[in-house]
Amino acid sequence: MIYNRIAVLRAERSVSRQSLATKIGVNPQTIGFLERGDYVPSLELVFKLSQFFALPIEAIFSTEPFRPLSEQVYTLQKKGA
Repeated sequence: MIYNRIAVLRAERSVSRQSLATKIGVNPQTIGFLERGDYVPSLELVFKLSQFFALPIEAIFSTEPFRPLSEQVYTLQKKGA
């Protein structure tokens, strides 16, 4: 399974599924399938999403579940304290 942060990234940037789909040239349903993990994207689509969000691929996709961002931030703050 391929995990992703597409829904979180869209929310942060206030981007609708429709808008994202239009900008990267896919059907809006594809974005929904991706977000639910029902679709494994092509390499071309992975690069398009990486370019759209201006993030490295590994910040968007992973073969392991992502830890919640709040957990990551808390761990960083705890180490720095």
